[in-house]
Amino acid sequence: MAAKRVLVIAAVVLIVVPSIAGAQSWVVRARGISIDPDASSSTIGDTGTSVDVDSATTLEVDITRKFNHMFGLELIAATARHDIDAVGGALAGASAGSVKVLPPTLTFQWFILGEGLFSPYVGAGINYTKFYDYSLSDDLAGAGVTDIDFDDSFGFAGNIGLDINLGNFIINGDIKYIQIDTDATLMTASGVLDTISVDVNPWVFGVGVGYRF
Repeated sequence: MAAKRVLVIAAVVLIVVPSIAGAQSWVVRARGISIDPDASSSTIGDTGTSVDVDSATTLEVDITRKFNHMFGLELIAATARHDIDAVGGALAGASAGSVKVLPPTLTFQWFILGEGLFSPYVGAGINYTKFYDYSLSDDLAGAGVTDIDFDDSFGFAGNIGLDINLGNFIINGDIKYIQIDTDATLMTASGVLDTISVDVNPWVFGVGVGYRF
C-alpha cells in the first residue's frame, strides 16, 4: 500500500506542478540498467558476519514532464532481484538468499544547455524502495532462519545524464546514485533472531532510447 501511495503522489506531482508552470512536453524513455550496490551492513549477532548485495541488470522505464526547455521532473520505475551474500565471520561465503526491490524515484532536473542536439542534465530528488518476494537460501535455512523481513526505505537520489535529440527521438545515457537503507530482521521458528542495518546505496548506469511528444 505504501508503494501505491508514493506512486500516486509522484504522478500528481508530474501532472499538476508542470501544468501550473506551463509545461511544454512529455518524454518517455526505456533504458537497460546495471545496478551496482555500494553495500555494507552491521553484523549478524555474534557471528562477525555482515552481508553484501550483488549487482543486477534490468529494464528501467521513466517518464519526464518538462516545464520548458530547461527544467523537468522525471519519475523512474524498475524492479530487480538482488542476491545477498554473507561476508566474513562464521558464515563467510554462505548465501543469504535473494530479494526483489521496487524503487520509484522522482528527480527535479536541470537541462543545462536546453534542448539542442546534445542536452546534458543534472537532477536531484527522492527515492522510495520497497523490498518484496524474499527467497530464503538453503544455507540460512540450515542455520534455522525461516524468513527475513526488510523495512522499506526513503532516501536521496541524484543523477546526471545526456539526451541526444534526433527530432522527437532521443538516445540517452544516465548515471544515478540512490540512498537505500533497510533494517533486515532474521526470523526463526521461535521468533526474532536478530535485526541488522543494511546500506545498499547503488550506482545505477543506464543507456536507452526515448520519445518526446
